[in-house]
Amino acid sequence: MSQDIWINLPVKDVEKSTSFFNEIGFHAVSVGNERAKLTIGQTTILLFPDAAFEKFTGSTITDTSHSAEVIFSIGADSREEVDAFIQKVEVAGGNIFGKPSENEGWMYGAGFSDLDGHRWNLLYMDESKMPKR
Repeated sequence: MSQDIWINLPVKDVEKSTSFFNEIGFHAVSVGNERAKLTIGQTTILLFPDAAFEKFTGSTITDTSHSAEVIFSIGADSREEVDAFIQKVEVAGGNIFGKPSENEGWMYGAGFSDLDGHRWNLLYMDESKMPKR
């Protein structure tokens, strides 16, 4: 069995979402007329219009203004990378729901939602300060 995973994500406007993700530094390209491929590291996320997503899942889309279906976590190489990335998200029209901050003395991160309300966080972990167990 192949170990590849593709995440399918519903979006209201594939073109706008593709532009947003490119503006914040991800690599997104259109695939055909009604979907896009977003690549983050080794992970592939396919963006589909809401109606197409509902058709092949057989269920309605979560209302992200009232609930969260998942949070995508992405590793950062430094605190500065977290800060710079969150600034890009703000400029591109994303919503910051967790401003950059330190957690437990060794993690530094921030949370944002994309144009469709899907939640993401960026996290830098300073392993030299990680508690020893």
